[in-house]
Amino acid sequence: MFVDRKQAGRLLAQLLDRFAGEHPVVLALPRGGVPVGVEIARALHAPLDVLAVRKIGAPGNPELAVGALAEEGTAIVDRAVAARVGMTQAQLLQTIRRESHELRRRVATYRGDRQLIDLEGRVVIVADDGLATGLTQLAAIRAVRALGAAKVLVAVPVAARASIARVAREADELICHTVPRELLGVSRWYEDFSPVGDGEVLRLLRGQLPADDAQLATDPPQRRAVAISAPQAVLAGELVLPHEPRGLVIFAHGCRSSRRSPRNRAVAEALCQDGFATLLVDLLSDGETWRREQAFDIALLASRLELVTRWALEEPATADLPIGLFGASTGAAAALRTAVAVGEPVRAVVSRGGRPDLAARWLPAVTAPTLLIVGGLDREVLALNRKTMPMLRAPHRLSIIENASHLFGEPGKLEQVEAITRDWFATWLQSEARLPALAGFG
Repeated sequence: MFVDRKQAGRLLAQLLDRFAGEHPVVLALPRGGVPVGVEIARALHAPLDVLAVRKIGAPGNPELAVGALAEEGTAIVDRAVAARVGMTQAQLLQTIRRESHELRRRVATYRGDRQLIDLEGRVVIVADDGLATGLTQLAAIRAVRALGAAKVLVAVPVAARASIARVAREADELICHTVPRELLGVSRWYEDFSPVGDGEVLRLLRGQLPADDAQLATDPPQRRAVAISAPQAVLAGELVLPHEPRGLVIFAHGCRSSRRSPRNRAVAEALCQDGFATLLVDLLSDGETWRREQAFDIALLASRLELVTRWALEEPATADLPIGLFGASTGAAAALRTAVAVGEPVRAVVSRGGRPDLAARWLPAVTAPTLLIVGGLDREVLALNRKTMPMLRAPHRLSIIENASHLFGEPGKLEQVEAITRDWFATWLQSEARLPALAGFG
């Protein structure tokens, strides 16, 4: 097991020392591959850049890859896997459309107007934090060859034994530090597998970036205490504004919780690292929080969340930002009712361990794409989510975090919540874009 990606990169760099004389370029796959790539580039005294590649996830299980996209237009799909999970052509194209948006955003964030390092005739090391299905690495290999690389190496700290041959067939060489008998997920091989945000990627790359981007990487987010007047209460909150925010996510807390919830604050921090502004606000006063009847008064919670959302639409710092709502427990029902009341400005909703059944009569009117996240061990809430899903007419997905309880307190489970939440808001809080061409695999 590796301590973290930094240590993994250092250990991997020792296996790559023999390539130093070939003056390679290191291309890291963001975001997790960047800390690994930085250590390799330092050890080999090689130039470093990023190559944006995105996984195409299966319906209802975005962690299962059925394909991958690379920034220069390469798209591959494992048709056998897509067929096995029942992914239709329409679902495939819709997923590619969403992931293409995120690719363009990442390229703009990491490089701005700067062009990718010229790869013509170069030896290129493609670095990532692990290899599971190998589809993202395959997309990267094909993209790098299309850009003129003379030799392509893939370097990963840990890899699934079954996928190594697939990648090795297309790379000139695959270098891997650890090949376990059974992978069971890349994250299991790291003591610290914390999400890597855009801010961290920029900080790691700042030695390679133009001055303006380097400054962006060091600008801390602004944090402001806010007080929003509501009937019979003043709602206290905290607004966090990163440099040039790409959207605003407003948090609706569940019963007997508050803006100080460590779980919601962890998700908010992950979103901030991705460039989202966040607003954590108490929908109940201190006295109201401990009255069970008010904690389950969805009409009251929704009316106050609507007031907070309309405040954000008028606040100069957030008025022009697309809005997402993140609701936990009973706060999820309030978020769904608010999405109906506010309408188009609410572009996406995420429910964590939520109770959408408490907003059942409003669900058919929800137009915002909705992600339902439930722990696999939270059987009662999972059953309620499954029961209400057919009522949703907007695009929606149920993501089950296996072996997680209601509060996602098990090791690594909250990090999974953070990752799929970031991806959902990154997908839906943006504009339409052109699709890349598809190529099959198999």
